[in-house]
Amino acid sequence: MNKEKRTQIFTRLRDQNPNPTTELNYSSSFELLIAVILSAQATDVGVNKATDKLFPVANTPQAIFDLGIDGLKEYIKTIGLFNAKAENVIKTCRILLDQHASEVPDTREALEALPGVGRKTANVVLNTAFKQPAMAVDTHIFRVSNRTGIAPGKNVLEVEKRLVRLVPKEFLLDAHHWLILHGRYVCKARKPQCGSCIIEDLCEFKEKTS
Repeated sequence: MNKEKRTQIFTRLRDQNPNPTTELNYSSSFELLIAVILSAQATDVGVNKATDKLFPVANTPQAIFDLGIDGLKEYIKTIGLFNAKAENVIKTCRILLDQHASEVPDTREALEALPGVGRKTANVVLNTAFKQPAMAVDTHIFRVSNRTGIAPGKNVLEVEKRLVRLVPKEFLLDAHHWLILHGRYVCKARKPQCGSCIIEDLCEFKEKTS
């Protein structure tokens, strides 16, 4: 895919949704961090249901740490893998208290040192909370990047690096959100809705649906 076509694709996605953001509910970088940790192998809707009850009660590292693992589990038990996630969140809160003055760090290295935070989670926080041009590639973005031809790659890291290199700079900050929303609602895994897609004529997917 050439640069001109990529530019047209992202121009259309921007025109349709000028201010895209995550569908996770949060009001601080710490709330975002916790929500993203909880969202691994879970839906944003499911995470929001839990955090809508948790955050009014505890939304700082100290407050969640004070709940303890069992106390936290009561709020997040509807989310998949909640036992492991509760342990990771409590450990993360301890590190934030001890090493970061209760603040969420804004570097990849420090974020990835937190329990439950991998590269993808770090990228979401860097991009959404700190407005850094990081690219968190989930299953939706991996699929859309490969299917459309925007940034094909054999694995998540390959797609991430290609997107960072190939997405025109003016779109880089929001590209993650546009691609994830496009994959979630239009370019779906089983049945892409090509007929109602605003970039259908630019997409290089050979098996388009009508």
